[in-house]
Amino acid sequence: MSITIKSKSELAIMREAGRITCGAIWYAGERLKPGMTTKEVDDLIGKFYREHGCKSAFKGLYGFPGNACISVNEEVIHGIPKASRRLKEGDIVSIDTGAAYKGFNGDSCWTFPVGKISDEAKALLEVTEASLWEGIKMAQAGNRVGDISHAVEEYCASRGYGIVRNYCGHGIGREVHESPEVPNWGRAGHGPRLVSGMTICIEPMINVKGDDVRSLKDGWTVVTKSGSLSAHFEHAIAITPDGPVVLTQP
Repeated sequence: MSITIKSKSELAIMREAGRITCGAIWYAGERLKPGMTTKEVDDLIGKFYREHGCKSAFKGLYGFPGNACISVNEEVIHGIPKASRRLKEGDIVSIDTGAAYKGFNGDSCWTFPVGKISDEAKALLEVTEASLWEGIKMAQAGNRVGDISHAVEEYCASRGYGIVRNYCGHGIGREVHESPEVPNWGRAGHGPRLVSGMTICIEPMINVKGDDVRSLKDGWTVVTKSGSLSAHFEHAIAITPDGPVVLTQP
């Protein structure tokens, strides 16, 4: 798939898709509490989309059953929302979703605490979110994808965290996943050139211990091989002549 360049009017639609996506994530994230099921979290996302006249871009994508991927603790990505999975005090929960709006898509993820969390979990969330912003800083026209990748890797690896290498960020637009791939590790100055009008998702997936992950028998949920906690933060970004513009924020 070739890299698509978006016009100003297309970027305006993508910004609205991004606002709705961000709104859905925070609507659900701020309501997390012990005893709640991940299915109830997913229902909140669906409700938010319906109230904003759109649908989840994730529901049915490659056969995924939920409005959002809801991943808890050692689950890295693609957690299936379940009525049997109850949240408890001290959990961390990644909510990854996207709004399908007027032919374009949003895509964002944020990892939330449930009640009071451990210092280890708190530090993981802080480092992973900070690494996202380090990557975004490098999303400048004229730079290369590897500049983003290297910034994320350098920030996390230098602090002793594991970086998931089996999955990565991506282009976004009319499709949820477009070219180019945007890994969370790599060499500065390498990879596709960033040009104005490109839209990409930068999404660090960072583990307390070790890079390695494995898939569960459900065919979707990916967990850390070490059993350690994992966090996931993601924004959709437009490359513009004036620097990166975050599409997935209020």
